[in-house]
Amino acid sequence: MLIAVNKPMNMLSQFTSEGGWPALDQLGLPKGVYAAGRLDRDSEGLLLLTDDGSLQARISSPKYKSPKVYYALVEGIPDEEALARLRAGVPLKDGKTAPCEAETAETPDWIWDRDPPVRVRKSITDTWLRLTLTEGRNRQVRRMCAAVGFPVIRLVRFSIGPHDITGLAPGEWRDVTTQT
Repeated sequence: MLIAVNKPMNMLSQFTSEGGWPALDQLGLPKGVYAAGRLDRDSEGLLLLTDDGSLQARISSPKYKSPKVYYALVEGIPDEEALARLRAGVPLKDGKTAPCEAETAETPDWIWDRDPPVRVRKSITDTWLRLTLTEGRNRQVRRMCAAVGFPVIRLVRFSIGPHDITGLAPGEWRDVTTQT
């Protein structure tokens, strides 16, 4: 079984609540499924869950280079130099990231209002970036964007491989077993 979940902001990518934060057990998911990879508590969007250990490994292992598309709302307006640095790979404390696709994007037409809302500051323009990565280090998108001078204020994973969150509101899920 393979389940696509649109993980809401401030929910843990596990089935046990911790530190007062809600967990996946509140979403009415089928028994016996586990996250293939994870999303940080403060990130939103697609999380895949499965009851198949080998499928879980294929989805989450960097050796399979499954593309993951993220939309990051950043402070400021990244110039071509910053985008080129993201595309080439960014040196981080745990090593240089793999090359990725990076471009500015319009506000996605599928994006939902966030709860809590993003803090808006009149003096700083926000820009959406669309990034496609093939690795998944801890807080990688946030660290990459910060390294080129554009801190992330909202992060949404749109897709992993052929699976995406189209039509799923935050907290909703669907069985995508037949789509693999």
